Amino acid sequence: MKQFDIPLFYRSSFISKIKNSRKINDPKKKDFTPALLDFGPVKFYIARHFGFCYGVENAIDISYRIIDENPGKRIFLLSEMIHNPGVNNDLFSRGVHFLMDTAGNRIFNWDDLNDKDIVIIPAFGTTLEIESGLKEKGIDPYKYNTTCPFVEKVWNRSTQLGAHDYTIIIHGKHYHEETRATFSHSSVIAPSLIIRDINEAKVLCSFISCESKESEFYQFFNGRYSNGFDFKNDLKRFGVVNQTTMLASETEAISELLKTTLINLYGADKLKYHFADTKDTLCYATNDNQESTYGLLKVNADFAIVVGGYNSSNTTHIVELCEKNFKTFFVSSEEKIISKELISPFDLHSKKELSNIQFIPEKEPVSIILTSGASCPDAVVDSVLRKIISYFPLARSLEDVLKEFE
Repeated sequence: MKQFDIPLFYRSSFISKIKNSRKINDPKKKDFTPALLDFGPVKFYIARHFGFCYGVENAIDISYRIIDENPGKRIFLLSEMIHNPGVNNDLFSRGVHFLMDTAGNRIFNWDDLNDKDIVIIPAFGTTLEIESGLKEKGIDPYKYNTTCPFVEKVWNRSTQLGAHDYTIIIHGKHYHEETRATFSHSSVIAPSLIIRDINEAKVLCSFISCESKESEFYQFFNGRYSNGFDFKNDLKRFGVVNQTTMLASETEAISELLKTTLINLYGADKLKYHFADTKDTLCYATNDNQESTYGLLKVNADFAIVVGGYNSSNTTHIVELCEKNFKTFFVSSEEKIISKELISPFDLHSKKELSNIQFIPEKEPVSIILTSGASCPDAVVDSVLRKIISYFPLARSLEDVLKEFE
C-alpha cells in the first residue's frame, strides 16, 4: 500500500509502535482481538485497528505538500479537511482558510475568490454544483483534490448502477458532506434516495410494498430524493451504496431487508433484475475499525475511551458500539481529562459536552478500553494514554511494557 508523508507530530512514539507490531505479526488482518498493555495498576485494551485510514493520510499528505509548495498564495479548504479539530486547527494556523462549514454554509465571500487562489477539495469529496461554481471562478476543482479513493469508488459504482437503469439508494446521513457529494453525483445518473438507518429502511419497504400512500413517501423523504423521483417506477429496481463511514453491518442489514421485500414482491428467481449486489462499496478501513470494536466488546473492562472529533461519523459509530457494553467516554483529546476523578466527555445523545463526570474508579487494577476514529492522530491517543498512566505512580514504564509486548 502507498506510503504517505505525514507530519511527525501526528505520529506517536508508543501507540504507533504497538500498531506496527500488530501489523508485522498479523499482516493479513485475521486477528481482531485487542492488544493488552499491562502497566500493573492500570491495564489498557487497545483496538486492533484505529486511527488514520488511507483516505485521511492521503488528504493530509496532499494538503501539507500544497502548503509547502505554494508560499505566499491564498490557500482555501472547501470545508473541514477531515472531522478532527486538531488537524483542522493546525491547517488554519498555517494560513489555510475555510470556505464553508460542515453543513455547507458559506463562511467566506466567494465573490472574492479568483483564479490565482488554491482550493483544496476535502477527503469527503464535494458536489457537482460546487465544482461548477469553482470552475466559473477559473479554479480547477480537480487540481488539489483529496477526495478519498473509497468515496470515489462509491461514485463509480453508482455510475455503473445508473448505466443499467437501477435507482440508487444511499445509506447515509443526508447532512454529511460525503453523502451530499455522493447524492449530487448519483442524481445526475439515476433516480436517487437517501435513507438514514434500518428504521428508515423499514419505512421504505412499506412504500415498496405499496402499504403506504405515495403522498406520504414524498413527505417522509422530503429533501432526500432526486428531482423527478417517480414513486411508482423508481422503487422497482435499485442498488444500495453507502456513506463510507456508516456501520457496515447496518448497510448489510438494510440491503438484506430491501432484498427480502423484493423477493416477496417479485420472487427469488427475478431478484437479480430488481436488486443489484453492491457489497463492494464498503470501505475496508471503516470495516476493519468496526470489526476491531466488536473485538473490544468481548473483553472485561471498567470503561471505554473513544478519541476523535465529535462530528466524525465513523467515530460516533464506534462510541455507539462501545456504549452497548461499557460506560464510554468520548473525548477529543487528553485535555478533556481533568483529573483522575473527573472527565469532560461529549454526550452523543444530548449533543453536548458534559463537565465534571466521575472518571476512574477507586480500584486496582483498572481495565480500560482505548480506541479512536479514522480521523484521529495516533499522537492524540498516545497523549490520552500517557495522561491516565500519570495518575498511577507505581505504573510500569512505557519502555518495559512495549518491550514485553514486542
